[in-house]
Amino acid sequence: MSRIDKLARKAKRKARVRGKIFGTSERPRLTVSKTLKNIYAQIIDDEKMVTLVSTSTIAKDVRTKVAEKSKTERAQIVGEEIARVAQDKGVKAVAFDRNGNVYHGRVKALAEAARKAGLDF
Repeated sequence: MSRIDKLARKAKRKARVRGKIFGTSERPRLTVSKTLKNIYAQIIDDEKMVTLVSTSTIAKDVRTKVAEKSKTERAQIVGEEIARVAQDKGVKAVAFDRNGNVYHGRVKALAEAARKAGLDF
């Protein structure tokens, strides 16, 4: 399978997911992006077009916690951190946007850690 085929399949998944999920003021969208080394999470209000909360493995407060951890453990830490910061901002419920990624591995670890830390999906 070529890289172009993989990118096309991911684009189809992303369009399908984004067609169904829309972040509102009551239930903003939690979107997850990942690279080979890092993982990023944002909570977005699509009505106002505003990012309410964001964190990643390269954020200053998280960077020290994720040193010498596996990628899945890093994703769990980011999930816990995004839930903590979101609750501090008053966000309790979110719509989960996996951003074209398969719900597996790091994406799943981040989502489950955020749920465990108190975010309602």
